[in-house]
Amino acid sequence: MRLYEPPPTTECPAERFSGEVRVDAIAGGDQPPMVIGGIVRFAAGAHTAWHVHARGQTLHILDGIAIVHSRDGETIIARPGETVHTPAGQWHWHGATPDEPMTHLALSDTVPHGDGPPVTWAEHVTERDYDAAVRAAEKE
Repeated sequence: MRLYEPPPTTECPAERFSGEVRVDAIAGGDQPPMVIGGIVRFAAGAHTAWHVHARGQTLHILDGIAIVHSRDGETIIARPGETVHTPAGQWHWHGATPDEPMTHLALSDTVPHGDGPPVTWAEHVTERDYDAAVRAAEKE
C-alpha cells in the first residue's frame, strides 16, 4: 500500500474551458492508470468546451447544479448525489448554471480507443448553445 499526497489544484486551460474552472486530480498510483479522476470546481457560468471521450465519461455531482448537454440537443440537469454518464463517442459539454458554482467528480478511461486519444477537444460552446441549455435547466 502507498498513501499519495494530493497534487496541487490546477487551473483548467482557457482553450478547453470557459470561465474559472479548477481541478484537484486524483493520484492514479505508480502504474499508468486505466482510469483518471478529478474533483472539478466550476465557477457560476463556467463550462467545458465541446469534447468527446473515446470510452465515455462519468460525472458524479457533489455540489451545485450541473448542466450536461450533447450535440444531439439532449440536456441533463443533475444535482448533488446524482451521476451522469456520457457514452463513448458522444460529443458533449458540461458546467455550472449562470448563478451558482458546481463541483463534480469526473471519471474517464485513459486507455486509447483504436488510434485516437482518450479525449478529443473541439470548439468552445457558443453563448446561444449555453443559453438554450440553461433555459432547459430552468424548466426542470
